[in-house]
Amino acid sequence: MKRLQDKVAIVTGASRGIGRATAKLFASEGAKVVAISRTQTKLDIVVDEIVSAGGTAVGLTCDIGDADQIAHTVEKVIAIYGKIDILVNNAFDSQAPFSSILELSTEQLQRNFEIGPIAYLRFMQLAYPYLKACGEGRIINFGSMAGVVGLVGYGPYNMAKEAVRALTRTAAREWASDNITVNNILPVAKTWDDEVKVPAPTSPLGRYGSPEDDIAPVVLFLASKDARFLTGYTLTPDGGLLIDSAR
Repeated sequence: MKRLQDKVAIVTGASRGIGRATAKLFASEGAKVVAISRTQTKLDIVVDEIVSAGGTAVGLTCDIGDADQIAHTVEKVIAIYGKIDILVNNAFDSQAPFSSILELSTEQLQRNFEIGPIAYLRFMQLAYPYLKACGEGRIINFGSMAGVVGLVGYGPYNMAKEAVRALTRTAAREWASDNITVNNILPVAKTWDDEVKVPAPTSPLGRYGSPEDDIAPVVLFLASKDARFLTGYTLTPDGGLLIDSAR
């Protein structure tokens, strides 16, 4: 049997990059995938790819910075599939403002929190009763190595992503008695177009990860029974970049 057979999985930020790779891998492992993004046309492409490969998926548009849209999206998931087994909080606005600490405004910080830990929290709270009811719920949140190393110029982003890790650890403790595991991933992967210039990778393995081959399989592991005894952890599929600093 496939590892996620008949599980219902929400994957936010599923129209591209790691989210897209995760949605497709989950579907190939038997999950009924709810792909979430802000752009319907991009979602349609991902859903078509999944269905063409024999999988099951629906695409729902949602601005994760809008509490009402999140609530409406979860209601739609229940109306369609009747349950939620897995929640992957991956979405984050790539246009979110960046700033140095000295120039950081509360408006910039608030925007990063609204589309990061606050959005994740809202999805988690709304999904909670269904994750509890399924008997073996899984939540996988996405942080960032930028927050761990204190990447210069990324003040609000770093703070929001580190808040995600605190949210993950706290929920892991509070929801363990409900048999819901909550874990966090700090990926280092190529999610940009080929024409974008980025620094050469500095990890021991000497390359950026692949969303399909290096990151999505880690998400699958955390969503599967293989990770049933792991909760509150931060996994760092990063080619060894952080080594022990985030563990």
